[in-house]
This record gives sequence, C-alpha cells and structure tokens, in this order.
Amino acid sequence: MNEWLTSVLSLLALPQFGLSTVFVVAFVSATLLPMGSEPAVFGLVKLNPDLFWPAVLVATAGNTLGGAVSWWMGYGAERAWERVTHKRLEARALVWLQRLGPKACLLSWLPAIGDPLCAVAGWLRLPFWPCVAYMAVGKFFRYVLMTAALLWVFPGGFSLG
Repeated sequence: MNEWLTSVLSLLALPQFGLSTVFVVAFVSATLLPMGSEPAVFGLVKLNPDLFWPAVLVATAGNTLGGAVSWWMGYGAERAWERVTHKRLEARALVWLQRLGPKACLLSWLPAIGDPLCAVAGWLRLPFWPCVAYMAVGKFFRYVLMTAALLWVFPGGFSLG
C-alpha cells in the first residue's frame, strides 16, 4: 500500500506533472468528495508564473467535467428514487432551482453547496449542456479570482532550496 501511495504521489507531483495534477485535483474536488483544488492551482502558479492561464483553464475544464459527473450522478439517483417510491420529491429549494433552470449552475463555484448543486441539477433533469456551460463560466471566474487574489496576498516566489 505504501509503495502504491508513493507512486501515485510521484505521478501527481508538482511541477513535473503540474497541469495533469491540477486537472485531476480539480476533477475530484468537483464531485461530492470534500476537497478543494485552489491550493493545487495556486501552488503550480507560484512555482511557474507563466502557467497562470493554462492552470486556470485546465482547472476549469477538470472542475467542469467533475460537475458534469455530479450532474449524471444526480440524474441517476433521481431515476432510482422514482423507481423505488413512484413519486417525485418536491421541496422548496428544488422548486426554486427548477424555476431558475440551468442558470442555477452558475452557483456551482460556491463552497459547500456548489458541488451538490450540480447533482441536484441532474436530479431535476435540467438540460445537461446548458448546465455544463453555466458550470464552466462560474468555475472559470472562481479560478481566475481565487488564484489572482492568492497571488496578490502572497507575492514573490518560492525557492525549493
């Protein structure tokens, strides 16, 4: 087990595999697992300032794809719920999200509620591609703002020596 963990960490090590690490971390953090991807993006950009835009774009892509997976998980969960109970679950929040439609996925960047929101969008069977587009816009601006803010708060470079 220890050897496996060491090999996985070596594979994902920054900066050698920086953009792939950012993609994987952003993807996993967009699922319902409690994890944030901003430290990986910030770390890569601090080590390689020239990778600001590529890191933001790769993180946006990974996080959006993770949100799309959450959408499909919600869709599947709703279908399973309907088969078991033979009725639809209606609550005030669900009605509000249904009324807002795919635009609600703009809020997918919010901590704690953003990732479950993607699953709820699938549960409500909101149109997939518009939801993904709104997710991408929200997540893109989150990465731009968060990374720029962290670079502003922590200026200067790091040395590995």
